[in-house]
Amino acid sequence: MADHLVISLNREYGSGGRELADILSNRLGMPVHDDDIAGMAAEHSGIRKDYFEKVDEKPTDSFLYMLAMNTFSVASSLSPFDNTLSSDKLFNQQSEVIRHLADTEDCIIVGRCGGYILRDYPKCVRIFVCASEDYRINRVMGYEQVDEKEALKSIRQMDRRRDNYFGYYAGEDWKAAGTYDLCVDSSILGLEKAADLICHYLELRFGSLKG
Repeated sequence: MADHLVISLNREYGSGGRELADILSNRLGMPVHDDDIAGMAAEHSGIRKDYFEKVDEKPTDSFLYMLAMNTFSVASSLSPFDNTLSSDKLFNQQSEVIRHLADTEDCIIVGRCGGYILRDYPKCVRIFVCASEDYRINRVMGYEQVDEKEALKSIRQMDRRRDNYFGYYAGEDWKAAGTYDLCVDSSILGLEKAADLICHYLELRFGSLKG
């Protein structure tokens, strides 16, 4: 287990957590790993990338996974765990990629239970980004180009999906403060000051971050 600094960042939908990860990346000189994890897992395992993408941050069992993959049939129903990839197997493949990244570089992992997967890594910092509902609605209305009602619907759907995924694999409360080292409300501080706070926390905990 290498002594690399890894930021595991979970975020409410519309809180700007992904954008905050990019700000931290620029300030700290650390790469962000998010959607690219599916591609790395596919390359590592030989499993098609779209399989990982279809179950990304969605908890499913093998039967539901087969339905999503359109592979369920009368023949497969006789032995539903044969000739199929469960979401658990895909999660394990992504977990291997996340551990490999943490072993080889300082980096930022967005979502995907990174903090749980790296729970035994001494320099894994678990951060949760939240925001007020109004702030999130306005952001989602802007980048999804939808009205307030549709924005709120998207927020609730995405939050529920991430909450269920985290609870399914990590067995912890996705929004509970005790699950994280630091919780940040981006609607109070704004993204730049939220990044200031996180960087200050890292310096207090680990000392100077400059090489």
